[in-house]
Amino acid sequence: MILTRRSLLAGTAIASLPIGGISAAVPMPVARPNLFVGTGGDGHTYPGAVMPFGMVQLSPDTDVERWDTCSGYHHGDGSIMGFSHTHLSGTGIGDMLDVLVVPTRGELKLVAGPLSNPDEGYRQRYSDEQAEPGYYRVKLESGVLAELTVTERTGWHRYTYPKGPGHVLVDLSHLVLDKSDAKPLITDAELSIEPDGTITGTRRVFRWAKGRRIFFAMQLSKKPSRIQLYGDGDTPANGTAVKGNRLKAALFFDELGDAPLLIRCGISAVDVAGAKANLAAEAKHWDFDRVRRTAMTRWAETMGGVRVEGGTPDQQTIMASANYHTLIAPTLFSDVDGRYVGLDGQVHKAPAGQFAYSTFSTWDTYRALHPWLILTQPAQAKKLVDDIIRQTQQSAYGPPVWTLQGKETGIMIGWHGTPIMAEAMVKGIPADYAAAWPGIAKRSFDFTAPDMDNSKGRDLYDAKGYVPADKWFESVSRTQEYAYDDWAASHIARRVGKTVQADRLRKRSGNWRNVIDPSINFARPRFSDGSWWKDYDPVQLGHMPKPWWRDYTEANGWQATFLNQHDVYGLIRHMGGDAKFEAKLDELFSAPSTLPKNAPPDISGLVGQYAHGNEPDQHAAYLYAYVGAPWKTQAMVRRLLTEMYKNAPDGIIGNDDCGQMSAWFLFSSLGFYPVDPVSGAYVFGGPLFDRAQLTVGGNKTLVVEAKGNGPDKPYIQSVTWNGRPWTKSWIDHVTLSKGGTLSFTMGNKPNPAFGRDPKDRPPSFDHLPA
Repeated sequence: MILTRRSLLAGTAIASLPIGGISAAVPMPVARPNLFVGTGGDGHTYPGAVMPFGMVQLSPDTDVERWDTCSGYHHGDGSIMGFSHTHLSGTGIGDMLDVLVVPTRGELKLVAGPLSNPDEGYRQRYSDEQAEPGYYRVKLESGVLAELTVTERTGWHRYTYPKGPGHVLVDLSHLVLDKSDAKPLITDAELSIEPDGTITGTRRVFRWAKGRRIFFAMQLSKKPSRIQLYGDGDTPANGTAVKGNRLKAALFFDELGDAPLLIRCGISAVDVAGAKANLAAEAKHWDFDRVRRTAMTRWAETMGGVRVEGGTPDQQTIMASANYHTLIAPTLFSDVDGRYVGLDGQVHKAPAGQFAYSTFSTWDTYRALHPWLILTQPAQAKKLVDDIIRQTQQSAYGPPVWTLQGKETGIMIGWHGTPIMAEAMVKGIPADYAAAWPGIAKRSFDFTAPDMDNSKGRDLYDAKGYVPADKWFESVSRTQEYAYDDWAASHIARRVGKTVQADRLRKRSGNWRNVIDPSINFARPRFSDGSWWKDYDPVQLGHMPKPWWRDYTEANGWQATFLNQHDVYGLIRHMGGDAKFEAKLDELFSAPSTLPKNAPPDISGLVGQYAHGNEPDQHAAYLYAYVGAPWKTQAMVRRLLTEMYKNAPDGIIGNDDCGQMSAWFLFSSLGFYPVDPVSGAYVFGGPLFDRAQLTVGGNKTLVVEAKGNGPDKPYIQSVTWNGRPWTKSWIDHVTLSKGGTLSFTMGNKPNPAFGRDPKDRPPSFDHLPA
């Protein structure tokens, strides 16, 4: 396979269009992303065409049977099954891959065949693979040149065939496999050929988002010579319609070499009428290149608010690729008429000017992805918050956890839609937060309300102050993350006038203390009788031999010890003060990088026992600032930036998780990070680039300078804000979002005096560093 990453975006709109919001007085180039970053290793991203936050993600699928291919694609697989219209970016669980289109020639094959032997099925080897925002192309071994582009709700295909006959297979049986699920993975499927030639269909999928529904309407630029529908068991069906579970349609053409075959496909989660309406609204012509240009222009406008100078060419590409990956999810879920399926299973209509979204990976993205969007894409952040509030109202459970295609999957722990709302509120995003309060109160206080795995043990957490390890799995992490959600909820409660509840939530947010054993300064499983796990080992995942009964969520005792984001000074005091806390952090980053055999693959990117490839302790490097040693933060952050990210398919050390890993890189490469997003503060690390320009606050320009910067100069010597000395080791969102110039002077030796004074340390909880 020939990979031409360095040709990405050459001469395209990303490189040439003017970008609004950037001062013309200081012109800076826009770096070009490499869309293959994260498509190898465990990044779980895909290289196909998508609009920013678009409903359609039209991309190639290489496999559906491995964890490596949660997105449907893994770089290096060597063969492509076809091109489907929906994908997940960077997740640790697979789903989607709806409406697979297979352009090919020769003998009709109805199954993909194994990855090990593409010749057994309709898989095709490929070459000359290229990708840029909004466009993808590849040459298939059948001789077909496949090109893909998109609007928000439609996928566009252009297939250039050699002379002679060919066919297209539409496979509605294609999906991420789940052999453990006894229930049929697909039900209620339908395929129809309408009188005008439009192909419509639907299916219900029980993969991850159990019972989600997809509808589509597809049109072709050329009438097929013959169409054959197939029902269950690949049995040929007579007529123009077929129903069943696993359906397919083969479209035969006597001659395809005379002109490219164009296919345009609209999708909807509501009904076929919605798919048709989306198609009619966004596909009013057959000009593929016009659609491609529009997509490229949109990406130029959306990505152009972030520009950098300095660093290496690869680091600039990594930055641009990270920026791209933060603009894919959450994904649009409402049709052009505003209709969408709510978490109550009913069809709703979004208010005028508002939109519904899917793919909220809140356990991951509340940490950095949503803070990044609030800073750099506040209009989009408001759309997302408005939708989270609606989801909170419509869900039987309250604030969303991991919502996908109108279904609450309940994956992970906690109810982290709450901190996303609280952060937006604190940072000035206008929304009806009072409307979300009843749902937040239900999740927080109503222990008879419907429950899911993510909120097990809430009653015991409330009564005892912790989730007992002999009652519920992942008890330590649950206690800590419930405490953070309480912290976030307390802000909303106070804003909407619920003072008593706010006080209760604020007090309960201190429950993290009850699973940090001060005698050993580790997060430790605790049982119902108050005793601790006797044979504790911080490297282990829990006290039970069965892997599903872990005491931590995708972490061990080391990583969970530093999970606290909102009461860092309380944790420092609980551990015995600054010196002991600093020493414990040193141990985290220097301990042997060993893991037990039952550790999940999510725990990756180890530096000592710090795991950068997963979310629980991604803020840990910044905690040195809270004990007056920010120079250690500066050194570690620079190390993570340069060791954990590459300009290569395996360039993301763990799952990108809908942009969270990418957002960490963006913030950290600019020199600051939201340790506690709800606090509204950013803790300094140290810039990777010599100069950066960001459009913030909607239309303001933030310039970040790093004077004297270099690969061997990660240490902050001094800081100024708009030319005035800045002694603090942090800065607040309100200040940054107004725009200005944040200037760092860097050096090759630490300046222990910078940020050392307690008054210059970051705020946390009660804002008292001493």
